[in-house]
Amino acid sequence: MAQNGEAAADVVARLRRAHERGTTRPLAWRLGQLQALEQLLLEEGHRFEEALRADLGKAPPESQVTEIGVLLQELRHTRRSLRSWLLPRPAPVPAQLQPAAAWTVLEPLGVALVIAPWNYPLLLALSPAIGALAAGDALVVKPSEIAPATSGLLAELLPRALDARLVAVVEGGPAETTELLAERFDTIFYTGSGRVGRIVLAAAATHLTPVTLELGGKSPAWVDPSADLDVAADRLAWGKFVNAGQTCVAPDYVLATPRVAADLVPRLDRALRRLYGDDPLQNPDYGRIVDERHFARLSALLDDGRIAVGGATDPATLKIAPTVLTGVDGDAPVMREEIFGPILPIVEVPDEAAALRFVTERDKPLAAYVFSRDAGVRRRWAERTSSGAIGYDAPVLHLAVPGIPFGGVGASGSGAYHGRRSLLAFSHEKAVFAKPGRPETLGLIAPPYTAARERVIRRLLR
Repeated sequence: MAQNGEAAADVVARLRRAHERGTTRPLAWRLGQLQALEQLLLEEGHRFEEALRADLGKAPPESQVTEIGVLLQELRHTRRSLRSWLLPRPAPVPAQLQPAAAWTVLEPLGVALVIAPWNYPLLLALSPAIGALAAGDALVVKPSEIAPATSGLLAELLPRALDARLVAVVEGGPAETTELLAERFDTIFYTGSGRVGRIVLAAAATHLTPVTLELGGKSPAWVDPSADLDVAADRLAWGKFVNAGQTCVAPDYVLATPRVAADLVPRLDRALRRLYGDDPLQNPDYGRIVDERHFARLSALLDDGRIAVGGATDPATLKIAPTVLTGVDGDAPVMREEIFGPILPIVEVPDEAAALRFVTERDKPLAAYVFSRDAGVRRRWAERTSSGAIGYDAPVLHLAVPGIPFGGVGASGSGAYHGRRSLLAFSHEKAVFAKPGRPETLGLIAPPYTAARERVIRRLLR
């Protein structure tokens, strides 16, 4: 329910009435909301750090690096650019329609719903919200009930900081989400699993509501024989095990030749010791698994290969040490679904061609990573694989670049956001055409089709 106990239908109706008054149209309102959100993160950042620690065991610096800091960068980029992004965009007009002018303008879609996941419960609630506010939409944010501390804090603070006539937070679990999805929204932005994504799509179809889906998948990492293995190990260790591996764009598994795999494992071991020490279960900088269900699911996957690094678990604290599995079969359970936890399988393949086949025979991932100093290898992976993004020698970091789109393809999602793409995701790009009353030129292409007029038409249209 919303904080004041409103039913979902009442929340949506109230926001729609307020939006129809045109309050969100002026640039000043949009910039004011973005500035207020930035100020909230700066003033209450310590409270969000505490909430993220309570929900996921995140160290405050990690919360700054992976959530609060990314949001602040996105906000500042959007505030600097929004005026220019909203300018009408001219389009060329064919000769047979001249004199005339054509352009596009962006207008708010209306009332937007953002459904956020639990793994980055602040970032993935507010990053889409930035696009909705920039576009001039009214906004309902549905945080994840699996991250209750962050959800409660968003419900408390967002209506205070932002325009409560046009922004609401609805808390709760599946029942409340189902209630929201029964309402007519003008766009829905969902981040989470493919299973729930299908439910969201089916509900949206009732109202023909457009949906942006940010899902996930098994993002591969190919470590080429030409790679700098020390760099690869350091960056894989951070990208995979930040947030205890609960990251949608984390490298889900490594593909490598037997020789590269043998050389990579001890380097991963050293890299993980540098990051989290000899006993990561006792390290306050290392997070925990979100709940007992996910802890049990991940613990069962530890049997799907030989534990080469890590493997320790603590049910009392819901922590699983950063773990590297070797001898993993491509059809093992750990390879059938997104791991979403601190387990990194290494799958051995004879060569790059086999690695490419392995990836292309499976669902399109949210990201693919290539560790190689060979330009030809990089080009082949870009051309022969399809993924939401591709990263060379660096996993995860593309997520923090506001100037490039973030999104999936196929099973890993549809639509994209960040930077201007966030504005577009929450806007309608309206086509505008204008033709002066004089001189009148329609007579050149309209009936009656005399021989002379036909000759003119054929010349104009060639």
